[in-house]
Amino acid sequence: MTSARRSTVYIAATVAVIVAIAALLARVGADAQWLAALGHVIVQRHSIPTGIPFAAAPTSHWPNAIVLAELAFDALERTLGDRGLMLAQLLAVGVGLAVLGRDALAGGADPPGTSGALLLAGIGALPSLAIARVQLFSLLLFPILVALLRAESRRPSRRIWLLVPLLALWANLHGTVLLGLAVALAYLLCSRLRREPIVAVVAGVASSLALCLTPALAGTITYYHGLLTNVAAERGQGMWAALSLSAPLDLLLVATAVALSIKVVHARPQLWEWAVLVALGALTIQASRNGVWLLFFLVGPAARTIRPARAWQGLIAPALAASLAVIAFAVVRGPAPEGATPALVSRALALAHGSPVLAEDVVAEQVALAGGRVWIGDPIDAFSRLDQAIYLDWMEGTRGGRQALKADVRLVLVTRGSPAQKLMTETPEYVADGGDLTMSLYERKG
Repeated sequence: MTSARRSTVYIAATVAVIVAIAALLARVGADAQWLAALGHVIVQRHSIPTGIPFAAAPTSHWPNAIVLAELAFDALERTLGDRGLMLAQLLAVGVGLAVLGRDALAGGADPPGTSGALLLAGIGALPSLAIARVQLFSLLLFPILVALLRAESRRPSRRIWLLVPLLALWANLHGTVLLGLAVALAYLLCSRLRREPIVAVVAGVASSLALCLTPALAGTITYYHGLLTNVAAERGQGMWAALSLSAPLDLLLVATAVALSIKVVHARPQLWEWAVLVALGALTIQASRNGVWLLFFLVGPAARTIRPARAWQGLIAPALAASLAVIAFAVVRGPAPEGATPALVSRALALAHGSPVLAEDVVAEQVALAGGRVWIGDPIDAFSRLDQAIYLDWMEGTRGGRQALKADVRLVLVTRGSPAQKLMTETPEYVADGGDLTMSLYERKG
């Protein structure tokens, strides 16, 4: 077996192991099914609707910039259901990790070191790798961007202009393109500007303008502003929660990031890489969900200085075979159930008679995907700041959340034992009317 083929098999086995673990833990999280619901509306109407058509709260001001993601999620849901989202997530994870592996090898790392760096990053980022959300597109595109920039830093070429179509595509899929643009600008300003100032400036301007090549055009700027300044982000709630050393998964993230960072110091990254690492570290502290991008960026330089005591070459073939078997089993089984059962969602829609249902994030998306209406839900930045605050207060079980119980909200779905359920039990206008093992249904009296 040639050296190149041996390296490929080595990295393939490592990626397969990580994907297999993610497949076993796979589920569809919040910020996924609303895209399929909105994509379905677009396909039916052959046009992009104003705002969120399945929400009762006003959203006419919201510019829809990620139509391509909505259409993709609709196609996946219509053909394979939630298993389609799971498959897309695993494919994005696998290809993204493979790109990181190839980038590390191209940067001078050996296969064992690359394998070790990938395993550390994969373990630390497991929540992001296992839970299917709209960020699956970024799990693929962020590694491609990083690999392109590192290849350019080693040998500058005309490939730098690939930044423009890459960022334009990304802008139509996920808001993390803003982070991608920041990484690209860090390279252009800290590295390319000294060698080719005109190329660096023009590429930077073109890359920035590429973010507005969406159906929303100039309104894309408003979309990103709302995304970054929504009330959940300001409060640090839900997916915007800050890094916490009392959370086991956050501790795992910190441990793997520190282990990789120690190796990176010895690899002597370039100035632009240091700038990106500092920025990603700060963003991870602000919101732990950003940790996946920090870990991904650490893989390349860390792999160059990781020297495992043993290469474990004899385990490559068994690990690859076992991982593929596990992935096949997990795909046949499908993602772990999340939210309400389909039967409960159907019952809620029947009882609602077309009126909006008030439900927590994942369940609200299930209602929308099933053809029902919700009062508010994801994308939360599509709604007014007042409605966002009321909805978050309701999920937190505070008194201000009672304002979410509008006169036209007849049905409420809440997780058993949640603060929102406690609030509902203290609201005499609603009575419990069954549910399932995890969810309770409340119906307005009269």
